[in-house]
Amino acid sequence: MKYVSTRGQAPVLEFGDVLLAGLATDGGLYVPDEWRQQPGLSFDASYVDAAVAVMAPYVAPSLDEATFRAMVTEAYATFDHPEVCPVRPIDDGLWLLELFWGPTIAFKDVALQLVGRLFDHELTARGERATIVVATSGDTGSAAIEACRGRSNLDIVVLHPAGRVSDVQRKQMTTVHEPNVHNVAVEGTFDDCQDLVKQMFADVAFRETVGLSAMNSINWARVMAQVVYYVTSAKAVGAGEPVSFSVPTGNFGNVFAGWVARRTGTPISQLVVGSNSNDILTRWLATGVMEKTGVHPTISPSMDIQVSSNAERLLFELYERNPLLLADRMAEFKDEGRVETGDTRLASVTEVFDGASFDDDQTRAEIRRTYEATGVVLDPHTAVGVAAARAARRDPDVPMICLATAHPAKFPDAVEQAIGIRPELPEHLADLFDRQESYETKPADLAVLEAHVQALTGH
Repeated sequence: MKYVSTRGQAPVLEFGDVLLAGLATDGGLYVPDEWRQQPGLSFDASYVDAAVAVMAPYVAPSLDEATFRAMVTEAYATFDHPEVCPVRPIDDGLWLLELFWGPTIAFKDVALQLVGRLFDHELTARGERATIVVATSGDTGSAAIEACRGRSNLDIVVLHPAGRVSDVQRKQMTTVHEPNVHNVAVEGTFDDCQDLVKQMFADVAFRETVGLSAMNSINWARVMAQVVYYVTSAKAVGAGEPVSFSVPTGNFGNVFAGWVARRTGTPISQLVVGSNSNDILTRWLATGVMEKTGVHPTISPSMDIQVSSNAERLLFELYERNPLLLADRMAEFKDEGRVETGDTRLASVTEVFDGASFDDDQTRAEIRRTYEATGVVLDPHTAVGVAAARAARRDPDVPMICLATAHPAKFPDAVEQAIGIRPELPEHLADLFDRQESYETKPADLAVLEAHVQALTGH
């Protein structure tokens, strides 16, 4: 398997190089040079067996199957549920895919527990060290820290938007005291944090000096690992028949993994994009125009995004993998804050994608509705996904799987406002608010942050 950049001006790489590169040198995102059909899976395959089978083509020839299997097994042994990503019925043909059984109780663990091990293996083999710089809207940061903490080949610096993540999310990041873990609160939005990371990658001298790499969903390995739970849950619920998915979406990586699963053989009839008030994706699906507006703080902060980076991977497919055309569109979006994809290309997207957006009051109402009807407590992001499933479902006879992306205790204030019950953190996080925090606050300034990263990592 080879990988190409969506913008066509970066080297074609194998998996190990793509893993460490993160963002392509031309500012594009790496994707496989071809989509291969998934291998057949038995219905009684374990999650580990399924994960190895689904991902093996993407990592070859960089990793042999035995080595890869050992890493996958170790990664998912950190999860507190034997099925790793179990599904459960809620009501009305809706199912919940629980992705919060990992160490930081959010879906990012599913990919990052593996990605951390992949980094460690690749860097050890090369005798190299890397600096991971992560922009987070809340959950990626703690999951990446948990994947990297104490690893001798990695430093990790996490940028989060100051005052725009939940207290639980912040403390999960800032209470990890390891020499290789560093946290920075950036005075700005998540989009500012993400743009700063992209600017760091574009600064070739800085990138080479610190050995820069990324664990955001700009890194193909993140998307690859997320494809697996679409495959396993579709088999569990649909038994080979079509299913649909509803995905609370900010940066588009999670739902793009669903598109990859569909493109490579999983029978998915519909992908619903659930958005909060930051509804750039919903508006794009409705009009064909992707247009930035201001970022609005909400009770589902991980989705408070206006620049959904992974949409570029889908646009690459819409523009028939023409990197020059795609690069022009992305430059237009960066310069003008809007890009129009046109009716023909939009039609191929809306063939499978639908979107719906919900404000905070509607999100709380869905938390309350689901709890009163089923006794299931949803976090606000999952509630957006469930509300979107109810609003946009095309065929009531096709099962709809809603991605539960975080444990409700990550957002206790929002849940308590909705149902009057404050969800408790799992036992391993019960003392989180007693732990001492450590982080620094910096302006959204590239020069300041590059100097800070160099100082933190000794470069």
